[in-house]
Amino acid sequence: MALYIKRIYEPASEGDGMRILVDRLWPRGLSKERAQLTLWMKEVTPSPALRTWFGHRPERFAEFRARYEAELASLEVQPYLHKLKQWSEKDVVTLLYAARDPKINHAIILKQYIEQLLI
Repeated sequence: MALYIKRIYEPASEGDGMRILVDRLWPRGLSKERAQLTLWMKEVTPSPALRTWFGHRPERFAEFRARYEAELASLEVQPYLHKLKQWSEKDVVTLLYAARDPKINHAIILKQYIEQLLI
């Protein structure tokens, strides 16, 4: 499996493979040309209410993880997650996020969740 995460503000590279934005909002100050996206997949992002509640506060990250994983378990999201897993089994897939903190963001949770999916 070749599934990676990367901050979207980092330069694109050939090793990124499929570049999939997994943020609900478009990243500030970034042109579509510079983003070099393969796909923008809003369907796998935290709900607006959850994102607002979390506010990237480190003390809320454990609870955010539990709530976000519950959202990822919903039937509406599952087809998108399975597609990401299938793609990552055939090619390199890089999940792109805009959050500033590389250790406290939803892309980390999403990557781990996809890696644990059973198809």
